[in-house]
Amino acid sequence: MDTDLPPGTGVSAAADWIEAQFKQISAGCGGCLDVERDTFTQPPGTGPNARVTQPTTITNVYAVMRGSDPAQAARMILVTGHYDSRDSSNFDTHGEAPGANDDASGVAVSLACAQALSHSKFPATLVFVAVAGEEQGLYGSHHLAELAKQQNWQLEGALNNDIVGGNTTPGDKFQDKHAVRVYSEPVSANATPEQIRRLLFLGYDGDSPSRELARAITYTARTYTGSPANTSEPIATGLEPVLEFRHDRFLRGGDHESFNEEGYAAVRFTEWREDFDHQHQNVRVENGVQFGDLLRYVDFDYVARVARLNAATMAVLAAAPPEPVDVQYPPIKVFDNSIDDTTITWQDGPGAPAGTKYEIVWRATDAPDWQRSILADAAKASKDGDTFSVTLPVSKDNVVFGVRAIDAAGHRSPAVVPMPEMRR
Repeated sequence: MDTDLPPGTGVSAAADWIEAQFKQISAGCGGCLDVERDTFTQPPGTGPNARVTQPTTITNVYAVMRGSDPAQAARMILVTGHYDSRDSSNFDTHGEAPGANDDASGVAVSLACAQALSHSKFPATLVFVAVAGEEQGLYGSHHLAELAKQQNWQLEGALNNDIVGGNTTPGDKFQDKHAVRVYSEPVSANATPEQIRRLLFLGYDGDSPSRELARAITYTARTYTGSPANTSEPIATGLEPVLEFRHDRFLRGGDHESFNEEGYAAVRFTEWREDFDHQHQNVRVENGVQFGDLLRYVDFDYVARVARLNAATMAVLAAAPPEPVDVQYPPIKVFDNSIDDTTITWQDGPGAPAGTKYEIVWRATDAPDWQRSILADAAKASKDGDTFSVTLPVSKDNVVFGVRAIDAAGHRSPAVVPMPEMRR
């Protein structure tokens, strides 16, 4: 926020540039994006480790593409990266901090998704975001997530891209350019102690909405496979999402946590292997080694493939019907031979279009992802009023079940696990 910075440098100039990019994309699609600024003043922190030492203006920049179906336009899918960066010091306001990988790469993904999807129409709403204040304490994303809650955003998924540049350090043999890590919380961050106790009792400690969002990402990646040269595919992600079953990297965090804390499903994309010589470092050469988060270490092709995966995920989720609601196991008679069968009931999600179908999925209790599926029609599902019901000859003792919605083109919502009806 210093006023003596060279023209065109600093975080305010970056915000202006990002806003201009969103407006340029919107102009190319006839004004399909509503470009907004979420600006606020972050008060100084307290304590010896405070990273904000004076009142500081922080600006999030985002663009909204409204859904085309009035019954579903309230549903929202969001992609974000953070455009602030830092060098070795939290308090150096003049040192060079290019932040090419951490996290201009994530902002590039958000902008690329806006560009790629701007000429299509989706029933649900898409939100493309660049937040600030991440390095000082996730302040930008925290403020935006609070705003979303206050304005009753029906946010069904937030895709946070942070350090997705596919760092390319000469001689590094351990980077995997065909993998991207996807982190997700096991249990919702805003769950009450009683809810956590019940989820653990049911064996649902790996089935939070965020975890189901991560599984939906892997399904999207499997659907859109191949290489960009393979013209038989409508889109080629060229990436394998690796499900990481913790909220973030060890002892670290990111902007998706802000959305988790408000009860939203949110995940983090991060390259397979980070190089700390090129993160949070003063730009310098020391003992023949180049330090600094410089553009030369970013693999543009890798960033493009991460963007394809994000764009495909957003498109699939925005095109799919809303998730089913009231997914339940009816009351169970414990000492009954029928306990080895499984009955599941559910209802249409709000705004579900005519023709919405449903799919039952399941996996072994020790499996990370869904292994089997059957269309509810094929399983002879019935409907009584607003409630669907299906019975399968598979014991819920041995597997975890889920139900997901499907449209006529095969776009699938994330799965929802059944909860047992409370005993009367």
